[in-house]
Amino acid sequence: MSTAFRHIPVLLDEALTLLYPERGGVFVDGTLGGGGHAEAVLRRLPESGRLIGIDRDEEALCAAKERLGVFGGRFTALHGNFFNMKELLAAEGVHKVAGILLDLGVSSYQLDTPGRGFSYKYDAPLDMRMDQGAPLSAYDVINTYTEEQLARVIWEYGEERFSRRIARRIVCARAEKPVETTLELAGIVKAAIPAKFRNEPQHPARRTFQAVRIEVNEELKGLDGAVEEACDLLQKGGRLCIITFHSLEDRIVKQAFRRFENPCTCPPSAPICICGKEPKAKILTKKPLTCSDREEAENPRSSCAKMRCIQRI
Repeated sequence: MSTAFRHIPVLLDEALTLLYPERGGVFVDGTLGGGGHAEAVLRRLPESGRLIGIDRDEEALCAAKERLGVFGGRFTALHGNFFNMKELLAAEGVHKVAGILLDLGVSSYQLDTPGRGFSYKYDAPLDMRMDQGAPLSAYDVINTYTEEQLARVIWEYGEERFSRRIARRIVCARAEKPVETTLELAGIVKAAIPAKFRNEPQHPARRTFQAVRIEVNEELKGLDGAVEEACDLLQKGGRLCIITFHSLEDRIVKQAFRRFENPCTCPPSAPICICGKEPKAKILTKKPLTCSDREEAENPRSSCAKMRCIQRI
């Protein structure tokens, strides 16, 4: 299974330029995936450098260990969520690092493996768990959440304007029998959306699937705190690069970075700062970096990727 885990690293050249691993030290890939970004960082790290990779998908970890085994003790793989990065690194005796990379996207392997239940393109049991040991699955969300809860999730995490119609249709469908597969759910969502809105370039169930996946994996709950913790782990001059794929997570990252650069909470009319809060990082990407036309052509899933980076001061 591990050999099937392929990772096409998004914005790779940009990440390497910003992280600048040639300066050495300890680097962290908090969303290791198949190890594409990590391998490139390791190849540029001096022999004294080290990279620690974190992922909650054990299949990803297995693939990364296989791919990066050539680097020996310079590479360490940890099973866990980057939300708990501080304690995961502390267990390795690491308290400050030179650079951190977070790629918040779902891997192509997860999307393209039918059995993982992430995609509306394949018929598979509803799952969507990045960590297969996690208790909550997409099946649980779809079949146990109330209509109000479903509507909230689909609206907040999918930004789906027909969230109430979709939630109502799901509840009606499951009253007859549980909604068990991805294609069942995709069909229910499509039927709930008015006919004139079903012919968009992308599948009408896309936003609902995104919302359910985010809910299952708690991708946004605690993200702000995790970004703050990552910044605090940086040594002076250390850099944090984050790649996002939708507006909800990008907004959280952008606001956190702005807060690190300008933490003052004094009223704008105040003649001097009295809150005493000092900047702890500077933003290196005033505008987020996006993929080139060539990269989009080679990897269409990179089209919505954005990268932001800060440097600890």
